[in-house]
Amino acid sequence: MKALFIGGTGIISTAISARCVERGWELYLLNRGNRPQQTPAGAHSIVADINNLAEVEEKLKGLTFDVVADFIAFTREQVERDVKLFTGKTAQYFFISSASAYQKPLSSPVITESTPLSNPFWQYSRDKIACEEYLTHEYRDHRFTITLIRPSHTYGDTMVPVALQGKKGFFSVVDRIKQGKKVIVPGDGLSLWTVTHNTDFAKAFVGLMGNVHAIGETFQITSDESLTWNQIYLAIGRALGVEPKMVHIASTTLSECFEGFVGELIGDKSNSVIFDNAKIKRVVPEYIATTRFDQGVRRTLAYVYNHPELQVPDPEFDDWTDRMIERYELLVKELPKLS
Repeated sequence: MKALFIGGTGIISTAISARCVERGWELYLLNRGNRPQQTPAGAHSIVADINNLAEVEEKLKGLTFDVVADFIAFTREQVERDVKLFTGKTAQYFFISSASAYQKPLSSPVITESTPLSNPFWQYSRDKIACEEYLTHEYRDHRFTITLIRPSHTYGDTMVPVALQGKKGFFSVVDRIKQGKKVIVPGDGLSLWTVTHNTDFAKAFVGLMGNVHAIGETFQITSDESLTWNQIYLAIGRALGVEPKMVHIASTTLSECFEGFVGELIGDKSNSVIFDNAKIKRVVPEYIATTRFDQGVRRTLAYVYNHPELQVPDPEFDDWTDRMIERYELLVKELPKLS
């Protein structure tokens, strides 16, 4: 198997890259070379900016692949570029879409690949839908061989999944829990969510590479474990040896405070979801997610606290959290009581 990954060093793709190399496959990673420590030994590095078409065409001259997977395509223009680059040069092209593309609000909490795509709350999701529609057209009309992948909330050694975070990432939330500070959990914390460890995701993804049954198809890849957000935060707290102090605030209220929360909460994390993984298991019979969240998050937190570069503070979000909780709790105290 000869594969080219565009990106290949992110949260999802790092585990896939490692699994490919372990299998002895010929793997090329095309990226800007910003994360050399995430490139597995044995993979070939092509340092280039995928947005520089002339540079990429020159560096890929004469190369063909069994699989090309783009892990950093987010817009229709980017996948149009990929079709131009790889028509006639790959037997299978993977596009990484998103489970956030599924309809919001959901007509059913049980999600299959046939669940309609529609998300009026998040431009990111609408862009992914547009990419899927374009690539499906290219497959049907021009036989550009595609496989579409819809991951949900996937994590690994370098990222802890949380419901609400600032612009600088998860660490501020995790460290608040560790220090015994209060943290905000959207809603009542009882909506169901699914988090998937990247090593589990990689099992399914690699099983689709070169798989004739994956051509022209769409697959969601997630764990079968459903947890409430309260359970997720409790698992993080237990891994840190503390009881998290959760303050529940409505997602609509939080979305009034920051436009970015509209997509992430109303268009994604506030919706109860249960993923039906029957299709991926049928095509990749060996696939099963084996990393339970309470186990996986312990590994992640150990890694994060042993790597200072991942411990990125977010003073702005931290200050906003303190002020938001203070005002919310004051408001609750002042609400009229019904006797």
